[in-house]
This record gives sequence, C-alpha cells and structure tokens, in this order.
Amino acid sequence: MTDGLVWDHHPALRDPFLVAAFDGWNDAGDAATAAADWLVRHSEPANPTAFASIDSDEHIDYQSRRPFVEFVDGVATSVRWPRHEFYATHWKSRDVVVLKGIEPNVRWQSYCDAIIAVARDTGCSMVITLGALLGDVPHTRPVRVTGNATDPAVSERLGLAPSRYEGPTGIVGVLGDRCRREGLTSASLWAPVPHYVASPPNPPATRALLDRLSAIADLGLTLTPLDDLVDVWRAQVDGAIADNDELVTYVRDLETRGDTDADDADDEAPPFDPRHPTSGPLPSADDLVGEVEQFLREQGPSDS
Repeated sequence: MTDGLVWDHHPALRDPFLVAAFDGWNDAGDAATAAADWLVRHSEPANPTAFASIDSDEHIDYQSRRPFVEFVDGVATSVRWPRHEFYATHWKSRDVVVLKGIEPNVRWQSYCDAIIAVARDTGCSMVITLGALLGDVPHTRPVRVTGNATDPAVSERLGLAPSRYEGPTGIVGVLGDRCRREGLTSASLWAPVPHYVASPPNPPATRALLDRLSAIADLGLTLTPLDDLVDVWRAQVDGAIADNDELVTYVRDLETRGDTDADDADDEAPPFDPRHPTSGPLPSADDLVGEVEQFLREQGPSDS
C-alpha cells in the first residue's frame, strides 16, 4: 500500500488512458462525476468492480465529508465511507481506467502520487481529468467544452487552447501539475454549467464532456440515449423559468452574448461568486431533479 493505495487485482488493458473526476470544487452540477459514472455503467461488461482504491482515512477529513449510516427496517446496517475507486472499462477501440473520487482534504500531493502509480502500473499513456464550473452561460445553447494540457504539443494535437487562468485551483489543477513533473502526459476538459440552474444533475454538460473525451481519445462512444435526457432537462428548465420574466430576459441576454462574442472562457476558474448580480430569483430545481432521476432509472445500462 502506497499513499493509501490498495490493489484488488492488476488488470491487463489495451492501450489505456486514465480518466478522473472528483466530487467537490471541480464538479459543478455533478457534471464531471456523472460522466465518470456513465463510463463505468456503460462499459462492456457494464458496471465493473473496482480493481484498486485509495484509502479515505489517508486523505479525507470526516468532519468535512462525513460518512453515511445506512438503515434497513430501522436498524443501522452499515456505514458508507467516502470512496476513491479505479475501474477498468472496455470499449471497442481501447480501454479506459476511470477514477471516481472525491476532492481530498489533506495530503494532496501523495494522493496524486497514488493516481500516477495506478496510471503507470496499468500502462496508461495519458491522464485526462474532467471538470465543470459555474458560469454565465444559457441553458438553451450547446455546451462549449474547453481544456488544456501540460504539454503545448499535446494541446495542439488535441485541439485544446492554452489556459490563461491564474488563481486558486482544485485537485484537478494539482494532479495536472504533478503529472507534468513526473513526465506523464495529462489534459483537462471543462464544461460550463449555468449558474442560475446549478443544482445537479446537468445532462448537457455531462454529455458534452463525454463527447469531447470520445473525440480526442477516439473512443467512438454512442451517446444518443443522453440526447433524450438533455431534451428532458432543457424542457424542465424552460418550464421552471417561464413565469419569471426577468430571468427569461436574462437568459436571452446570455444567448445574445454567447452568439455574438468569441468563446474566450478560461479553462479553469474558481466557482461562481454568488455576489455576482443576476436579473431575478433563481428557480427551484426540485421538479427538474425528480424528472431527470426518473429518466435515469428508466434508461439503465446500455451498450456502448
């Protein structure tokens, strides 16, 4: 065990790369972690078991991220701890190691060392992180995924613009820097989430991340089922804001700005500042969440 890293077995993989998404600061609308979940659920075979994990005792402050107690018929049956798990997923062209994690509270550098150890042991040629941030974007337009890589040549090859952001960073930024120092190629993909409907889930951002990932890694993912979910989500948001004239006007203003201005969004940015003025109160997401969760239950796993 190194840096809390625990192996169950060592899988044999075809031309793999590692994809990581972290619940927390880097995951607006749960869009990034939902993309990682999708990769695991739709692998062949679907829902593989984890082959390695990082011990949460080494990196999580349980007063900040508390475990959950689970009850059956009024009796406590188990405690569910924060998890950081690696899955081997299989696709037509190549394999992908997927890390579903939580942004750690402590010992970030050793946490990243554990991830790099898994990438090297499994023969991964690259580490790609997924992130989502809150931004001034309308829910009615296609999601513009941005990104960056630690190597300018890799950025050019993958069609990623270099980041101009300087400021506070999350585990995604630290992992990218750690990969660079260890000589491991890495890239980061980011999707913006409308700040006025920030509650998860956010199917458009999730689908956009998967689509961009599929393109740059030549995965050939079939994302058609997600299109229906995106339509459901957009229709629900339309309904939620329809009676709020100020918010409807605000969204139209965002559309105009997005349609006429060049896309100059930064590749990594701090979370949306709630002091930023909007044009009206934010809609409740309760109905939206229920509708999307029902859709997900009805979809279930499907072939890639």
